[in-house]
Amino acid sequence: MTIKNQVKTAVLLAMLTALLLWIGSFFGRNGLIFAAIFVGLMNIGSYWFSDKIVLWMYRAKEAKQTEYPKLHRIVKEVAKLSGLPMPKVYVIPTNSPNAFATGRNPSHAAVAATEGIMKILDEDELKGVIAHEFAHIKNRDILISTVAGTIAGIISYIANMFMWSAMFGGRDDDRGGNAIGLLLLAIITPIIASIIQLAISRSREYIADETGAKFVKNGNSLADALEKIEKNVGINPMRFGNQSTAHLFISNPFRGQAFIKLFLSHPPTQERTRRLRGMKF
Repeated sequence: MTIKNQVKTAVLLAMLTALLLWIGSFFGRNGLIFAAIFVGLMNIGSYWFSDKIVLWMYRAKEAKQTEYPKLHRIVKEVAKLSGLPMPKVYVIPTNSPNAFATGRNPSHAAVAATEGIMKILDEDELKGVIAHEFAHIKNRDILISTVAGTIAGIISYIANMFMWSAMFGGRDDDRGGNAIGLLLLAIITPIIASIIQLAISRSREYIADETGAKFVKNGNSLADALEKIEKNVGINPMRFGNQSTAHLFISNPFRGQAFIKLFLSHPPTQERTRRLRGMKF
């Protein structure tokens, strides 16, 4: 299943790239290069400082081993099982149950768990969640999401150029089309890019579920944890942060979720738990 999802990620990234090249061709080489440099620099900065940005956004505090001995013990155990360096450990001050991993590579990684998740999960379930986050670190998912975000960002930037072009007269050459056509293109292409980007996010979650379960040789504990998290997020959603970072967490931490699967940042919990419970070790 992991190989299938890896291939899916590669195909989706290729689709994003193809969409970028197609929409960029309307403005020629110079427009595409300018957009790529502008958005690329923004996303590289975000990638390089992603850990500091997201930890600050969610008010995370470094967890002292004396205050959170169980969490540190579990993280150390999973680090050994995964063959990865020990990351920094953080706690987020909220009763909303969730966790995420961040950092540009395994040597600069951090794992953050909310106070809420430590209250509702038993040790095996929490271990399953931490293993899932280590899987994101091992699979370089921060890098992959940054690449996808960069491409999608360039597409959105060029779409805005289309919109302004349509508003101020459009183009009359054989490649530009009329103002209405440009406006439609400006609206539709960012939506398509967003759908592909979210599909990449969902495929990486499946891979992290499977990889994490293999680390601890237990799919049921993570499945149980996901069910508890989803149920409790409905009661205690995250009350700070931003919906744009929902993909970082093991489960969407906000109450509002898309009704259409194409716009979900995470796969349906029922499908994730079905796959996890069907794994053999």
